[in-house]
Amino acid sequence: MSGQRAIHFCLVLKYPLSVFFPLFVLIGSINSVSFTEQPGEEVETYDKYYNYDELTVLLKSLAGKYTNIANLTSIGRSVEGRELWVMRITRDPTADTPGKPKFKYVGNMHGDETVSRQVLIYLLEYLLHGYGDDQRVTELVNTTDIYIMPSMNPDGFEKSVEGDCTGENEGRSNAKNIDLNRSFPDQFDNIQVKPEDIPEGIAVMKWIVENKFVLSGNLHGGTVVASYPYDDSPSHDEEGFYSRSPDDALFKYLARVYAENNPVMKTGQPKCKENPSETFKDGITNGAKWYDVSGGMQDFNYLKGNCLEITMELSCCKYPPAWALKTEWENNRESLLAYMEKIHIGVRGFVNAARNGAPLAEAVIMVAGVNHNVSTTRFGDYYRLLLPGTYNITAVAPGYIPMPVVKVNVKEGKATELNFTLVAEGDDNPTTPLTTENSTATTINTASADSSASADSSASADSSASADSSASADSSASADSSASADSSASADSNTSKGSVNQESSLPVQPQKFRHHTLSDMELFLEKFSTEYSSITRRYDIGRSVQGRLLWVMEISDNPGVHELGEPEFKYIGNMHGNEVVGRELLLNLIEYLCRNYGRDPEVTELVNSTRIHIMPCMNPDGYEISQKGDISGIQGRNNSNNFDLNRNFPDRFKFVTDPLQPETIAVMNWSKSHPFVLSANLHGGSLVVNYPYDDNPEDGIRYSRSPDDDVFKMVSLAYSKENAKMHSGHPCPEMDSFQEKFEDGITNGAAWYNVHGGMQDWNYLNTNCFEVTIELGCYKYPLEADLPKYWDENRRSLLQFIHQVHRGLKGMVIDSKDGSGIPNATIIVDGIDHPITTNIAGDYWRLLVPKSYHLTASAQGYKSVSTYASVPNEGVEIVNFTLTRISTNINGKMTDDSSPVQDPRMKELQSLIKQLSGESGLDELIENTLTQSSFRYRKYSEVSQFMRGLNLNFPEITSLHRLGQSVEYRVIGALEISNNPKVQEPSEPKIRFVAGIHGNAPVGTELLLEFAARLCINYGKNEAITRLINETRIFILPSINPDGRELAVEKDCTSTVGMTNARGKDLDSNFFGNTSQHAGDLEPETQIVMNLIQEESFTLSVALDGGSLLVTYPYDKPVQPVENEETLRYLATVYANNHPTMHLGNTGCSNNGQVSNIPDGVLRAAEWHSHMGSMKDFSVDFGHCPEITVYTSCCLFPPIERLPTLWKENRKSLLRMLVEVHKGVRGIVMDKKGKPIVGAVIVLNGGLRVLSGEGGFFRALLAPGIHNIEVVADGYQQQSQKVSVSQFEAASTIIIQFDMENNIFGLPRELVVASAAAAMTALVITACIIWCVCLAKSNRQKDGFHRLRQHCDDYDDEVRLMSMGSKKSLLNHEFQDDSESDEDTLYTNKL
Repeated sequence: MSGQRAIHFCLVLKYPLSVFFPLFVLIGSINSVSFTEQPGEEVETYDKYYNYDELTVLLKSLAGKYTNIANLTSIGRSVEGRELWVMRITRDPTADTPGKPKFKYVGNMHGDETVSRQVLIYLLEYLLHGYGDDQRVTELVNTTDIYIMPSMNPDGFEKSVEGDCTGENEGRSNAKNIDLNRSFPDQFDNIQVKPEDIPEGIAVMKWIVENKFVLSGNLHGGTVVASYPYDDSPSHDEEGFYSRSPDDALFKYLARVYAENNPVMKTGQPKCKENPSETFKDGITNGAKWYDVSGGMQDFNYLKGNCLEITMELSCCKYPPAWALKTEWENNRESLLAYMEKIHIGVRGFVNAARNGAPLAEAVIMVAGVNHNVSTTRFGDYYRLLLPGTYNITAVAPGYIPMPVVKVNVKEGKATELNFTLVAEGDDNPTTPLTTENSTATTINTASADSSASADSSASADSSASADSSASADSSASADSSASADSSASADSNTSKGSVNQESSLPVQPQKFRHHTLSDMELFLEKFSTEYSSITRRYDIGRSVQGRLLWVMEISDNPGVHELGEPEFKYIGNMHGNEVVGRELLLNLIEYLCRNYGRDPEVTELVNSTRIHIMPCMNPDGYEISQKGDISGIQGRNNSNNFDLNRNFPDRFKFVTDPLQPETIAVMNWSKSHPFVLSANLHGGSLVVNYPYDDNPEDGIRYSRSPDDDVFKMVSLAYSKENAKMHSGHPCPEMDSFQEKFEDGITNGAAWYNVHGGMQDWNYLNTNCFEVTIELGCYKYPLEADLPKYWDENRRSLLQFIHQVHRGLKGMVIDSKDGSGIPNATIIVDGIDHPITTNIAGDYWRLLVPKSYHLTASAQGYKSVSTYASVPNEGVEIVNFTLTRISTNINGKMTDDSSPVQDPRMKELQSLIKQLSGESGLDELIENTLTQSSFRYRKYSEVSQFMRGLNLNFPEITSLHRLGQSVEYRVIGALEISNNPKVQEPSEPKIRFVAGIHGNAPVGTELLLEFAARLCINYGKNEAITRLINETRIFILPSINPDGRELAVEKDCTSTVGMTNARGKDLDSNFFGNTSQHAGDLEPETQIVMNLIQEESFTLSVALDGGSLLVTYPYDKPVQPVENEETLRYLATVYANNHPTMHLGNTGCSNNGQVSNIPDGVLRAAEWHSHMGSMKDFSVDFGHCPEITVYTSCCLFPPIERLPTLWKENRKSLLRMLVEVHKGVRGIVMDKKGKPIVGAVIVLNGGLRVLSGEGGFFRALLAPGIHNIEVVADGYQQQSQKVSVSQFEAASTIIIQFDMENNIFGLPRELVVASAAAAMTALVITACIIWCVCLAKSNRQKDGFHRLRQHCDDYDDEVRLMSMGSKKSLLNHEFQDDSESDEDTLYTNKL
């Protein structure tokens, strides 16, 4: 491998690798070679090289002699036709056996690196000869499925010359001069090579993909070292860049195993003549750090083949003299054996279905914290090599509930056995899953951690138990990594369902061509939906202005169900009523798909792998007035309100003033309710595919490029290329005086002409869907006789465009803790400013043109993950992401999970909330709900009777509360709905539904009565309704102002009669707290509701009113700052978004002169009608409960005929509020002994406050995101915590536990600490004063003694001077002993 860097970086390959895999089918099946002859076997001398012919004879001889453990096969041929021999060595070598991992060695990839070829020959001889005699060899052969390929490049070997140590004789490459170790798909580079130039590489790729090898070695020469992945990096630095794989620690360990057993390699100093100073620590190296290699085989094995492979460089001399072979064999024998034995470390086991024990093939095994997954074989067995440590491991399979097992202990030595039994989703009796598409896969986990690192979790699971979850990972994963999929990935969708009749001939074409009237079209759709009910579903998405149904035909192998990982596609026709070709072509397409399913392979594949939705007619009203034969007219173009539907969608550059039409609203809601990936809008009047953007800010005719311009051109060309006339670019030469021309039959919309309010731009900007507009012909309403021609010209284009939905990337975003899908996660591709989001199940699709990308997955409450991926020229690359939740921060300490272990009941509730929070969750609930209703307006007495009737008929779940009386003594009552209404359950959230505060707007009263009835009637019959009632306390107060209601005038949309109570007071301006100056002026109705708000700890309140079409949130006060506004607005938006028209912001209330365009249909109340004393303001300020006000219709008192429609519009939103009340944050406050603390103050984000109630429970609704929580309780130290709130998940319970009391000796801790500090300070000051005083006294005493000593000295001097004249005195002084004391001296002088 070494010594050829110029070749490494200068080799230019010519053709895209995407054509490799289609040639796999040309290689043929791997055929076993049977031998009846057993020639005499020569004794190995280790002193000669075997050329191709000699090698063939030897291998056949060995296979013939050891038939019980050896089987010789060829996996293909070289350029010059030589067989690529592989010897399989194992017990029973002709059959695959469950529980036996597959190992392979590949040698002589570079033809002139010959030591590898010979040592592998010696190795297979050693294994065959030693079997039965050598215990180690026997165990290895019995427990391992061993494959040995001595020569991957036999042509290159034949050109090489013995003694050539540096590769000067051009035997390195194959016979087409291609370096085989630079020709594999690469994650960071676009490798291009002609597939016919590398038959050896194609054969090996196919071999790797078809067999789930677990461990592998690729033997080379040129130095002595073990190299491990990755071999290259995104930057492609020539050397020195360490490119770490997710299993880096494991790869280093495996490389060391080989190096430590090789006496030369382990020194790390090969001392090769070409580079004598080159060294490798421990004899190993990261490939890219040594030098960058794009297109290497070891990375391909890891990224695409379920297999870990390293590259072993065995000798400095590439083709040493034959006399050196024995030494090379002795140097490598132990290394080869020891490395093979490591295939049995880590974790291994089986994944089976719970019902029948059937093995689950292609199930994915995920290890938390390691960015690489493996998948099961057809027997359901898997092998995951891991270093010793503790791991969290999850098994996922399509259609089955993921099963996490935590704290799996992996020890040294033999692998830990871990089996998984998966339960089918929605079925306790799972069946064996269908074969999935054969795409390669990529899975990314959050952290790049050593594989020995443990992943902690608070949950535990038995290895045979099923996990509770609502989603599973895509099972098409065959090998998980961050690399691109190879173009060999082909959809293998013709499975047991919809298998193709091999005896079928050409596809069946539509039999009759005609223009279908509305009734004719409806009968046509009904006919095919009945005859082909197993693959079709006819449904409507709404009505036109004149009430005609907007029909859609779904065609899929599982109609009515979004299958995990399956993209959804739509065609829309006849948007302009007089452009009818698209309408007829789509009816032809429906017939074609239905009649050819199971007969034609292409159709069967499309239906099995795609959920196809076809809307033949979006504008039935316009079609009805169109004229046959119309060439370029406009009659019927617009809808019956005379609005152009393709100018009626919200636009990014120009405000569309026209009111949104029913057809537009229906399509917008439909588009947002399905995870559409690709779409086409069929028109007429020209012949071209038109792609976004359709307009620009300048409103001029110029190219308006979208961030995905390349993708739009790719899918547009896919259509136009199949239509020869369109692709020519000359659409209407006989009609166009300007001779309009479109290059390749496609055009950017704005470059053609400017369109504001177009549907294709709206799709791209507001959903995950890419849409183009296809003009099908120059005649808008051609004669019937011309219809067959249109079908012939467009049939291939229509099919080919559907195929485009399977381009780019797709995958799952998964929660590392439980393996469930993460909804609404964001996928961002670097350099493309257009993020897409995951569906409710966590699956996503991202259309991209073929090349390499860097992409990032993120979700609220999770750590983001980035990776590289390459999109193949054909097919889809699967890239899965596993995200880890952001750790909780409690008082500055990080924890992995603050949630206590949940009981099964709470897990079921969380699963239900997640399901109902999805785009279609509530729609499915409504479809399965009993809905027989008889709507009418009820006055006071009927309302009371209705509520009593509910209580009498459903006493086990209802309780009727008499709250008080109105001014005119009418009873104001509330109905409580709960599974145990007479018992307080503090852990359950309480939700309040209120209506009738204004008596002249009685719609809310009727909606709440109907809502209460639907809940009660479906209790025990509908599982979701039953669960919601069991876990929620629901209060319904249908009429606050019964006196005003008695006065209201039916069918009067603007009358104020009945708005106030009997005293003329607007009750919504009468809610004042006790401190207010207005507190003494409270009306009885107001006081009743205020008492209810303050006595019950409600979590959420929804008030229904009338006179507009929007939702408002607090405050109504004009200048009141809004704490927690993000949450309040979020709740209002949730209601509006689940209403079919409210979220569009078009109130359409012309009767009262209101503004018609309100963003998202949501406003802060003060911006709508500012006033004091509102109910919602009181609820927030004094009840600590958020309240939103819903204005259900522009008309205050609409006709009774409108009630069913208003109920249909609001029922989903009302149900959504029952779901939302279970989100946010919930918890328990307790002391260190586990005693609940009542009355603790929970401060949310430094503003909003709630109190802990009975049992220490608290609950608060919060907008999705990360929030700060501070908890304060008397006598305890403050606690703080961060929590993550998801818009799709129920609130997890958090525990707030105070570690220590804040009282000492019955006094507050702060007071005691402050007092102690003051006392200590006083003591210190006192001590300092005493010390200073003592020090001062001591200094004065010392000064006195010093002065006395000075006086004595002066006196001595004087005596001495006086006695100077006396000889005796002089003599005495002269001989005086200096040691005498002062006393002696004085005594002597006196003498």
